[in-house]
Amino acid sequence: MRTKVLVAVLVLATGFYLVTLGRRGWALLTSGEVAGAVLGAGVLLVPVLCAWAVWREVAFGFRTEALATELGAEGGLPVDDLPRTPSGRVRRPAADTAFERYREETHAAPQDWRSWFRLACAYDVAGDRRRARAAMRRAVRLHAG
Repeated sequence: MRTKVLVAVLVLATGFYLVTLGRRGWALLTSGEVAGAVLGAGVLLVPVLCAWAVWREVAFGFRTEALATELGAEGGLPVDDLPRTPSGRVRRPAADTAFERYREETHAAPQDWRSWFRLACAYDVAGDRRRARAAMRRAVRLHAG
């Protein structure tokens, strides 16, 4: 719940920033000067790109949450029982073992969104966020289609 509240606050703050930036861009665009119009167009492009990026991330979060809820209802979420260091990081050998299990599961069932979801969790535990997001995007696509 704290994460959702934090995301809501950040989205609202970003929205305020984008509206303020958009108003400045519009003022420059309609200033009647060529330099102002060019600068205004560039300033207006930033809020549009930012809004798109924020929407994409929030939508991704909603979709992955829906998958986690569905998988949790089925009892298929990976259990977080890996040994950790005193700082809270998962011990590398245990993460590697878990990762290998989920990778093999994904190779055995490449069209199963559940295996991709679990693989994404394994990548995340291993600290490979880029691959975790790619695997989760694949799980979302497989679930939708």
